Amino acid sequence: MKQEISTEIKQELVKQALAARKFAYVPYSKFRVGAAVLAKNGAIYTGCNIENAAYTPTNCAERTAVFKAVSEGITEFDAIAVCGGPGEAEPEDFCTPCGVCRQVLREFVDPNEFLVLLCKGDGSWKEMTLEELLPMGFGKENL
Repeated sequence: MKQEISTEIKQELVKQALAARKFAYVPYSKFRVGAAVLAKNGAIYTGCNIENAAYTPTNCAERTAVFKAVSEGITEFDAIAVCGGPGEAEPEDFCTPCGVCRQVLREFVDPNEFLVLLCKGDGSWKEMTLEELLPMGFGKENL
């Protein structure tokens, strides 16, 4: 059964995702992204995108946050907030996770239960499930 996440926790996720965005290392794209993932135990893990001149070693904010949690033994999540946009100004539009990040999230969550908050710099957000972002995704049950 889907667990309800309070407005206060959603606001905190958005706040932390926006704060994490400030640490993005983006010398090539100049597109800063921050993410904050909520673990089932209530802990929040943040991440930013980290670019590399070779491009393929670049890591997105969402994966940075999830991998940080997994590296500390946490593999169950309820929600993620993602904020991104060009330059240092606060994002004026919604930023969605890339396909690779959607698949990484799919590894650890029920796509119908996992909440994705797409947020703007003004603190507003749009709610979606991972299933809406990754319909018919490939998971463990497909192996």
